[in-house]
Amino acid sequence: MALATAGKRVVAVGERGIILLSDDAGRSWRQAAVPVTVTLTAVAFPTEKRGWAVGHYGVILHSEDGGETWVKQLDGVSAARLAVEAARARVARAGESDAAAQKQLAEAMQLEHDGPDKPFLDVYFENERSGLVVGAYNLAFRTEDGGRTWRYWGDRIDNPKANHLYAIGAAGGDIYLAGEQGLLLRAAEGGKAFVRLESPYKGSYFALAVLPGGEIVVAGLRGNAWRSADRGASWQRIDLPAPVSVSSLKVLPDHSLLLADQAGQLYVSRDQGRTVAPIGAPALPPIHAVEPLPDGSLLVAGVMGAVRLPAARGRQEGRP
Repeated sequence: MALATAGKRVVAVGERGIILLSDDAGRSWRQAAVPVTVTLTAVAFPTEKRGWAVGHYGVILHSEDGGETWVKQLDGVSAARLAVEAARARVARAGESDAAAQKQLAEAMQLEHDGPDKPFLDVYFENERSGLVVGAYNLAFRTEDGGRTWRYWGDRIDNPKANHLYAIGAAGGDIYLAGEQGLLLRAAEGGKAFVRLESPYKGSYFALAVLPGGEIVVAGLRGNAWRSADRGASWQRIDLPAPVSVSSLKVLPDHSLLLADQAGQLYVSRDQGRTVAPIGAPALPPIHAVEPLPDGSLLVAGVMGAVRLPAARGRQEGRP
């Protein structure tokens, strides 16, 4: 379901709580020790040794040894309790008559009543202490101490319909979120409050990337992809060859952008998302994630596991 690099190591996470490690650029794999058996959806390593993985049942896992072993920092039961505590604190501050505070409390208590059935869908750490996880139904939690404690953050997101939050991206002190029904948000100063951006599309966005120059690219249902060069104030469509849902965006070391879709197709943009071209690659199954490797090759993950594409495959068609 997701890939990350931890130094020279590749970490892959997926169904049944399985986490795999490769120290030879995806040529061989071994399994890590993991305390859960639920599907894991995203993984991030801000440093070579310290990383986080998130997934279903509100699970947040942490590793301090490059992915060899993992401990659980949070689950859906604890997450719901934190949401209720945050809502009750807001009611205490705002007063019993505050409608917004009462609405938040009712939603938090419903979350607690439902049980740990809602997944986290993405994780972002700007360093080894400060991180954000987001997921279904506006689930959002933030830590400033490496995950020792987590705070409910959903009340800081302008998402009154509680749409799913699918992807996180960051640059220049801004953090961006993309989600269901065209939801786009931006927070300055490390994510203290997320404000809604005007969206050019009303369908769901599954992927988000921020390029080194600050350009934002979002993509999702039916091959809809858009770029912004002004922090989300305006958007320009990216024309893709097929109306297939985009599942992954990845900025490569040369600052080009890789797009992957549910038809197993790969595209590259070398002009900050203005245009894309197909990458010459063998037929692939639906793709969930891509990761560039130090030797210039690409690792592609999906329903058939992980596939390593040699460096020659990572070149744009028609280019040397």
